[in-house]
Amino acid sequence: MKLNERIQCADGFSMSVQGNETAYCYPRTNNAEGYTQVEVGFPNMVEELLLPYAEEPDKPRGTVYGYVPAQVIVNVIAKHRGVVSGELPAGITHLPRKKTTS
Repeated sequence: MKLNERIQCADGFSMSVQGNETAYCYPRTNNAEGYTQVEVGFPNMVEELLLPYAEEPDKPRGTVYGYVPAQVIVNVIAKHRGVVSGELPAGITHLPRKKTTS
């Protein structure tokens, strides 16, 4: 089973986002055409949008977040100015890094 590469956002935020048969996701299978809920792991910063899904809320950077809705992932990525690198499970909208104007 292949794991997705950790995503890095434009502002430095990063997290693992997984969808597979061993992850806290829906559907709980490998190679789904699209996941409506995914597992997030070990973000490098505290992210308020993820906290309701924390397995260990008192350790927000050292825990996993189960069954996080796809739209929450999109909102987190947008908040952190888009994805610079990494992979997302099928069905999660990939928002590329926002271009800044000078």
